[in-house]
Amino acid sequence: MDITSFIVFLIVGAIAGWLAGLIMRGAGFGLLGNIIVGILGSLVGGWLFGSVFKIAIGISPVVDAIIYALIGAIVLLFVIGLFRKGAK
Repeated sequence: MDITSFIVFLIVGAIAGWLAGLIMRGAGFGLLGNIIVGILGSLVGGWLFGSVFKIAIGISPVVDAIIYALIGAIVLLFVIGLFRKGAK
């Protein structure tokens, strides 16, 4: 992975984490935490759509990556929320 791809990966993860934090109210971790969740969510979303479901949206590579990362971040926030509620 070259530096440009890595920077795009970080930006896409940050956008996805921010959007997932807005969608999943009460499940966010603040700006920095949501960015980290978005980056991890992009890995989860890429794995889900690329390996498990084998689905391609096909709008554009960047838009597809944001959608995959957003869905992955939402799934990740949902799972984290289950553990947070269970610990209380």
